[in-house]
Amino acid sequence: MTASETAENDKHHVHWAPLNVPLERRLQMLVTITWFFMVWICPIIFIYLMTIRWLWPMLLLYITYITFDKAPETGGRRIEWVRHWGVWKYFANYFPATLIKESELDPKGNYIFGYHPHGIISMGAVASFATEATGFSKQFPGIVPSLLTLTSNFRIPLYRDLILSMGIASVSRESCKAILSSGPGRSIVIVIGGASESLDARPGIADLTLKRRLGFIRMAIKQRASLVPVFSFGENELFDQLENKRGSAVWKFQKRMQAALGFTLPLFHARGVFNYDYGVLPFRHPIATVVGSPITVPELEDGQSEPTKEQLLAVQEEYIKGLMTIYDKYKDVYAKDRKQDLRIVA
Repeated sequence: MTASETAENDKHHVHWAPLNVPLERRLQMLVTITWFFMVWICPIIFIYLMTIRWLWPMLLLYITYITFDKAPETGGRRIEWVRHWGVWKYFANYFPATLIKESELDPKGNYIFGYHPHGIISMGAVASFATEATGFSKQFPGIVPSLLTLTSNFRIPLYRDLILSMGIASVSRESCKAILSSGPGRSIVIVIGGASESLDARPGIADLTLKRRLGFIRMAIKQRASLVPVFSFGENELFDQLENKRGSAVWKFQKRMQAALGFTLPLFHARGVFNYDYGVLPFRHPIATVVGSPITVPELEDGQSEPTKEQLLAVQEEYIKGLMTIYDKYKDVYAKDRKQDLRIVA
């Protein structure tokens, strides 16, 4: 058998996890599985509760409550002890995830953290900004971040209450304004590339959707919030996905889904519980989330209600420079096996 045939045979061989896995790693796997499937677990629990007749009055009250609850639009319902749960350490250490600070942030200011890349599910954003597993509050005292997500996530019973308690809020314009105007230190974390960028998430590649993303810059100028570029090395290495070149049938289907529903479904795959080759759980790969230096935005002049296009593009240029500074500084440390350097493709 030739070397190429041996390599091809090994590629299709299933590598099984050993039986003598340390308890620590088993707990990391358990917590990560639970979080990964929580969006399905919570509705299943709720449906089960609906089969218990004596709970119906309470469930009816709960449904009424979530129908009219405005917390997702007003900054969430943050509970610090939830963010400090010990289980989040197991989640972060599964990869493991770490947080790296490039600059001090003044707790008197407000900030918009732009998170890149989106990856498939933005695991690094959850570990560093929705929990205290990587020590955000210790590294940035006085800064209170809210990771933002799609409003549709807050329609999922029970799950919505968990993510609200983690400080997660809606990514709507109203939510952004409410959080940034709620006091010193209040900040938001936006995964800038969104669903479009998730379709380009692959190991060794960092293709960002950023050129036409001016909304977060407009919000920063209008709310007088500084912009902070964030790059997570390893985010794209957690999953692989089915080939979906632009213009292919798969890509067109995914874009139609995005247009209709506001989100799309990358056809991803990674590892399983008992093997390292097949499944939908993320690979164990280090995530290094680097928080860059803040970028001051221009103030609006008297009588000016909206920033000009020139102002938006000037700030965008500074933001991209800040992002590239992070990438170039750490790419040979945390992206040694990259297939290409960071590209802004859309």
